[in-house]
Amino acid sequence: MDVASIDARLGQAVSAADSRELDRVCETVAAELVEANLEPPFRIASADFVTDPWLICADRYWRRRLLAEPTVEVAARCARWLHEQTEAAARADIVEKWALGYAFITKDSVESRHDLTLATGRIVEAYQGSADICYFATLYHAGKLRSNFWFDELHQFLESSLLAVAAGGHRDDPLFTALRAFAAFGSRTITTSHALNLLDTAWDATSRSRAVVDVCLNALSAAPPFPGQGEQLRRRATNAVAEYPDDHLFHFRLARGQRLCADYTDALATIDTALRLLPAIGSRISHELLQGQYLREREMAQEGLDRATWTRHQQTRWRDQDTANRDLRRTLQASAVRAVELVTIFTAAIAFAIGSLQITLTGTMPLRDRAVLLAILGAGLLLFAAVIVAGTWIITGRHHPGPTAPDRHGQA
Repeated sequence: MDVASIDARLGQAVSAADSRELDRVCETVAAELVEANLEPPFRIASADFVTDPWLICADRYWRRRLLAEPTVEVAARCARWLHEQTEAAARADIVEKWALGYAFITKDSVESRHDLTLATGRIVEAYQGSADICYFATLYHAGKLRSNFWFDELHQFLESSLLAVAAGGHRDDPLFTALRAFAAFGSRTITTSHALNLLDTAWDATSRSRAVVDVCLNALSAAPPFPGQGEQLRRRATNAVAEYPDDHLFHFRLARGQRLCADYTDALATIDTALRLLPAIGSRISHELLQGQYLREREMAQEGLDRATWTRHQQTRWRDQDTANRDLRRTLQASAVRAVELVTIFTAAIAFAIGSLQITLTGTMPLRDRAVLLAILGAGLLLFAAVIVAGTWIITGRHHPGPTAPDRHGQA
């Protein structure tokens, strides 16, 4: 394979109207280079991963290399090629995207601490301790730990490994700080306040890149629950979507933040946008991994919406039942009072009738005295009836709390 023929084929792919054809040509050339055991013999002038066929082809090449041999030593060779074959203006974006992207698709092959130590020695010796190359290799290994959510291992690696130390001044880069924040959020030995301080430092950096935004949002999303987590994620992801409106990953992070804030309807709309923006070209591995994550997030948002709808319906039923219970209690109370009134009045009337007959038909008392006795008897019975009726109203009129509607956990 000669450089001229490769350039000609990739140059022709530029004019391809179909992006799938561009991707096919780049993938084919990359496969041929791997088969011939040749590194891409061309320079990269841009960080345009959508239309630059030379960059796309190089990306496919190193993806194949790392899938076949997912080690920090191959990552270091990739870094050396990058620094030799790319323009300086485009290099930083490519470094971050490649290191973390390749880590994601090879996360199931984390090197042991022993193997990593041996590889670090060979890398430092082979590349004369180049901080740039060691930084790329550090990002690659750290990206694997991040993708597996190995928070404590990531914290230890970034803080004390020889490879991370060899990255030199890059340890102060925003992306390195963002990875430290990610490790801190999940670590059981680091406080949330310290993790938030690291996150703010990376987020507020003037040289903040898309990769920094991604890791910061991932840190908030993957962290164990803490007060204000959902609002933090939703707020920062909203800013990220405003800055990168076509980035499917940031829409995915926003959907999770909305779901954590119980904004299930918005979360469903946002995750549908993420699925629509997810490109269906390129490596099927990363596409399927991301699509699986997005679909799981959508299922959780739908479940949350269903639960919220069920809860609202249940609360409405509980309120209606409570109202019906109160109406029934009032009806029973009124009926009881009416019954007591009738019984009391009827009893008083019978007692008065019997008493009046006895007073009228017996004895030799004068008429005036009999009238007085009848009046006293009637007044006493009337007072008796009034006391009974009033007591009934007072007793039945006391407030008795009805059944309390269960809370969202089903407890009364």
